[in-house]
Amino acid sequence: MLTNLKVTDFLEQTACGTPLPGGGSVSALSAALGAGLTEMVANLSVGKKGYEAVEIEMQEIAETVKKLREKLVAEVDNDSNAYNEVLAAFKLPKTTEKEKKQRTEAIQEAMKNAARVPLGVAYDAMRVMDLAERVIKSGNRNAVSDAAVGAMMARTAVLGALFNVRINLASLKDSAFVEEMMREVNKLASRVHEREKEILSYVKV
Repeated sequence: MLTNLKVTDFLEQTACGTPLPGGGSVSALSAALGAGLTEMVANLSVGKKGYEAVEIEMQEIAETVKKLREKLVAEVDNDSNAYNEVLAAFKLPKTTEKEKKQRTEAIQEAMKNAARVPLGVAYDAMRVMDLAERVIKSGNRNAVSDAAVGAMMARTAVLGALFNVRINLASLKDSAFVEEMMREVNKLASRVHEREKEILSYVKV
């Protein structure tokens, strides 16, 4: 599993010229790191003088973003597994017409899943951005830069995940599926740029 690797080994494996881990896994990791920083700053706001009024809010944010972090860590491997399913489908036999048909259907289904996984990452990363904004606005001011980095890691994750959705949709023949997914992609792409501007407007460092 990719998530069991040391950081240096993960980086080496990313750089070595093999397809995995690719942009989808790295996007999920980016979102998980953003969640971790958001969780950290929320925890740094609990029990601190001057932040009594937001202590319960910060505790709730820390709990919520912890669950997101754990989910996003799992998505690092889920994205890799989805890509392996695509590769496996392409390796299916194609001697007879029946085999060709089954292979095509398997490839298309695997490609759909390979698009769904990063779309889910993009939505979760947007949630991390929203939580990071709350921490930036109300959390420990001594760690506001950390929360801002968390928000930007999540922002990069959204855009990176959407790139991976788009490239997988390009190979699909199901036009209804593609249109539905592209609506979600375009909605998220527009929203993430708006949210980035809003969030950064609160960062005073």
